[in-house]
Amino acid sequence: MEPTNPDQGPLLLKVDEAARLLRIGRTRVYDLIRTNDLRSVKIFGARRIPRTSLDSYVASLLEESEAA
Repeated sequence: MEPTNPDQGPLLLKVDEAARLLRIGRTRVYDLIRTNDLRSVKIFGARRIPRTSLDSYVASLLEESEAA
């Protein structure tokens, strides 16, 4: 596993933070989680989204647009 660069920000994001980064609403983020388009974890009942999940989601959007 590669070491984490602290300059990249937190490893896990709150739903609000992920929504802000993706420029979408919180409800849409929860929809993406529910449909397994965006992976998330629960830590002591708090929903968190790994930064890598955001990267994967955006990459899948790019792949879809290139295929179209």
